[in-house]
Amino acid sequence: MINDEAVEHYNSRLTVDLGNLKSLTTQQQDRVRHYGSLAESLLKNKDLAMFIHHFKFSQADFLSSIRGHTPDDNSQRVAISNELAGIDNFVSSLKRAVYLKNRIGNTNHVPNDNT
Repeated sequence: MINDEAVEHYNSRLTVDLGNLKSLTTQQQDRVRHYGSLAESLLKNKDLAMFIHHFKFSQADFLSSIRGHTPDDNSQRVAISNELAGIDNFVSSLKRAVYLKNRIGNTNHVPNDNT
């Protein structure tokens, strides 16, 4: 399940302090922009959105089908609720990456000198 590509992606993850965006170096800003662009492309992917919604509806259906109140039933409810919260947190992390990309903006834009 874990291969060299997964390890490489993990090692290249975004590890900058996003608390103060003005203190980021140009290279760090570029990494934030790139990370945000990747997240934005995922958010715009209709197939991904379809699978996320299908997963959420499937889990919600399963959650509503639990009728009992035994300790096992309650444990299943908690587990499914955690799965739903996890997928929501994943989507929120993508939205945050896009927000940070937009907040930094494109400072590499060269103005037109023919004004």
